[in-house]
Amino acid sequence: MQKEDGRIFREAWISGVKKYYPGEPKPGYVTPWEETPDWERDAAAAVCAQVADFIAVSSGNTSKLSRDQKGRFVALCWVAQIHKHFDDPKPSYVADWPELPVWQQQTDADIFEAIEQTR
Repeated sequence: MQKEDGRIFREAWISGVKKYYPGEPKPGYVTPWEETPDWERDAAAAVCAQVADFIAVSSGNTSKLSRDQKGRFVALCWVAQIHKHFDDPKPSYVADWPELPVWQQQTDADIFEAIEQTR
């Protein structure tokens, strides 16, 4: 199931990038699952599992959260994964919620909601 969870995350990410990114996104932003690096697949699966666990321990009440709250949760979980996989990540890779561009905030909220729909 972990691989499938990562795919859910990645497909929601790509969909969000295509929907919200201003202009032409970087190729790495829309790389298909099969071509995504192993570390990124592992990170996507881990974040998806964290969101799924959060939904479960909330007894499904995450539907009451705002999109902003949902996106913040995804972003924070992702930052932890970046620190797990990189000793000295670029500051933009570990930026806090207020520093993220709006397109990324919206995409992170979409990721949470995509995971909610599968639970």
